[in-house]
Amino acid sequence: MCFFMNLDQYRDYCLSKKAVTEHFPFDNDTLVFKVLGKMFALASLKQWEEGNAFINLKCHPEYAQELRATYESIQPGYHMHKQQWNSVYIHSGELSINLIKELIDHSYDMVVLSMTKKMREELKAL
Repeated sequence: MCFFMNLDQYRDYCLSKKAVTEHFPFDNDTLVFKVLGKMFALASLKQWEEGNAFINLKCHPEYAQELRATYESIQPGYHMHKQQWNSVYIHSGELSINLIKELIDHSYDMVVLSMTKKMREELKAL
């Protein structure tokens, strides 16, 4: 069974979600995915190419603590707000593709929940 999500699978999965766009707002290395302009996932392309891929994902603070206690491959978000973001290390072999997708979904949902009512209605209408 393959536990490794490759960069194309990650990108395709993020872009398959409603109203998601991809950006390089910081530099030419950090690929960022946003829903209606709000960031929910980001990753370093260089780290991915070097075999040390990780994705920063938004997470409910209590769930973030639970995940970090359960999986060595999930750490406080690198260069992010440590309570609300996790770094999810893809190539550790510890995390299944399904779990990674669930964590991407959770991050997307957390960002949508934090949007204004008007933005959520706009998202629904798309």
